[in-house]
Amino acid sequence: MTEDLMTIREMCETYDVTPRTLRFYEAKELLFPIREGQKRLFTKRDRARLKLILRGKRFGFSLEEIRQLLDLYHVGDQQMTQMTRTFEIARERLADMEARREELTQAIDDLKEQLRWGEKVIASMKNEKKAAE
Repeated sequence: MTEDLMTIREMCETYDVTPRTLRFYEAKELLFPIREGQKRLFTKRDRARLKLILRGKRFGFSLEEIRQLLDLYHVGDQQMTQMTRTFEIARERLADMEARREELTQAIDDLKEQLRWGEKVIASMKNEKKAAE
């Protein structure tokens, strides 16, 4: 393929995604490959969009949020609107992630405490059984 166009196989190898993933993003109108019969050819624009999609998914953005952010690219204000909205959503996502991390840390601490308690109960039961023998 040329530098400007990539096949679905090349996209999969480059970005570690499956053909199904690429077809899904195409069906959701997030990617717009050139179609030559059954063949899909992805442009530099598609590659840039895929990088943003994958990064957004990694950070927990919904596909609808990602679509809205990608659509803001064409607003005509040198991406100021896009960058501002991305920043706002990213701050919200970070706050959510930090809250979940705190909840998870608390749950881990609680579970460790329960395991320590259970360990003591089991040890006590073993000692009582030995004393009864």
